[in-house]
Amino acid sequence: MSMRPSDKLPPLFRATVQPVLEALNRDQVIERIWSKDHRLWKPDPKEITDRLGWLTVQDQMRQQLELLQRCVADAKQHSIKDVVLLGMGGSSLGPEVFRTVFGPQKGAPRLWVLDSTIPGWIRQVTKAISPARTLFLVASKSGGTIEVMSLFAHFWKLMTKAKGNQGGSQFVAITDPGTGLEKMAKDYGFGEIFSNPGDIGGRYSVLSLFGLVPAALLGVNIPKLLDRAAGMAERCRLSTDMQANPGAYLGAAMGSLAKTGRDKVTVIASPSLTTFGLWVEQLLAESTGKEGTGLIPIAQEPVLKPNAYGADRFFVYLKLSREKNAALDQAVQALVKADQPVLQFNLRDCYDLGAEFFRWEFATAVAGHVLGIHPFDQPNVQESKDNTNRVLETFQSTGRLLAQPNHQPKEVAKALSGLLQPGTYLSMLGYTTPTRPLEAAVGRLRRALMSTYSVATTFGYGPRYLHSTGQLHKGGPNTGVFLELVDRMVPDLPIPGRPFSFGTLANAQASGDLESLRTHHRQALRVQLGRNPVTVVNAIAAAVTGTRRSGRRTGTRKPYRKTRR
Repeated sequence: MSMRPSDKLPPLFRATVQPVLEALNRDQVIERIWSKDHRLWKPDPKEITDRLGWLTVQDQMRQQLELLQRCVADAKQHSIKDVVLLGMGGSSLGPEVFRTVFGPQKGAPRLWVLDSTIPGWIRQVTKAISPARTLFLVASKSGGTIEVMSLFAHFWKLMTKAKGNQGGSQFVAITDPGTGLEKMAKDYGFGEIFSNPGDIGGRYSVLSLFGLVPAALLGVNIPKLLDRAAGMAERCRLSTDMQANPGAYLGAAMGSLAKTGRDKVTVIASPSLTTFGLWVEQLLAESTGKEGTGLIPIAQEPVLKPNAYGADRFFVYLKLSREKNAALDQAVQALVKADQPVLQFNLRDCYDLGAEFFRWEFATAVAGHVLGIHPFDQPNVQESKDNTNRVLETFQSTGRLLAQPNHQPKEVAKALSGLLQPGTYLSMLGYTTPTRPLEAAVGRLRRALMSTYSVATTFGYGPRYLHSTGQLHKGGPNTGVFLELVDRMVPDLPIPGRPFSFGTLANAQASGDLESLRTHHRQALRVQLGRNPVTVVNAIAAAVTGTRRSGRRTGTRKPYRKTRR
């Protein structure tokens, strides 16, 4: 028997998936997805039938190629050096994959994806660009997202003060038809307004204009990308052999394994593809994390030895050809030998991401059917927004934010020792500015938690995660333990035209989400990062490691061991 990972599960787990594949065939699920039969998910067609445009968007987008080329030509004519995308969730995570995987092609501008209200992060981008030589993409499906509108106000003011600016022509809107953003773009004289098909949800929009406009500006070959997506879409039409349908097989595997307790879908990727996991994270979390169930995606987690993982994992390895993958190959091989379920998808080059985007979207729709949930709504996302608004209203009436209890590193480690049980996961929520030292420290903390408790770990920047994994945190299984890491927001940054600053808004979002988590009886801790965030995160990791060394492993699982069946 071959122990090499492949695009089919090892024999040990095939008995779990096979009945689901047979049910998909018997119930004609593939044909019904393509005919947009909402009854596959829920009897009420509301928010289902008008959210399935992603199935054929790669064909529709070919009609937009001329418009995309014109936008690229205009940017070149105006000597644009940087492109700053202002967006959240589905409007930003796809472009972030393009930015990190492809980078700017020769002669193309740099792309900055700004999906944050943290003052330090905004200031970082502000200082890096020349405002008069920057194109700003304002991307919002709804057209009124508070983060996007606040960022627009900041950069509009910055641009108008810059010598030699081109006015409204430096701004491009990407939105649905008839939104407030569309009207605003006309009023401000934006250079271009891209009207996206309205029947595509934000997290399924990477192959629509929300993803393709920034990709085109980077110099990505859009027809080639769409060709790869179309090829995968064709394969996902296969209905006679579920084993040969890539999206159906992945969806059946995720859904069926989740029902056996293996709900932590862990994405391992070649070094240049790591941000693809963040896109998968928002797709799976927001689509399936509801009604007390769901898939818990794990992205950018350190890859450790098999005994660091529990029996709640399902691994998917995306391997890019011609990249240095030897260490990952060895680690994944060890997981297979330890009888962990592993799928491996081989990508010929970066353009195969077009195929992977579609595979995972289709698989998510299939997994939603298997789990019996509606994968196209997000019922709990609004809660944190409403809580944020209440916190801001209190601030405007009193002039201050309500104080939140904060924990010290040793207190956090002690609390975690009693909270991290078999099957739980630890989600770190960072309201701070990304830096390499910080992310290295977060990686050390994740390693310490995995080694000590054999639990899955996630890390997301706020408020970005509110538009992705936030739905799962509140609506999914109550197995998450949440650790908020909150910046001092100093120095702060005003929001033009608003009675509050970016720092106040970010603090309100952190507090609002903490309130929402506790309303849903989630275990949540908060840590103030102070002057040196890296020092604080390192201290938590050291305290967790100290807990392990002292033998205090209260309520934790034993390391997962290879079993025979």
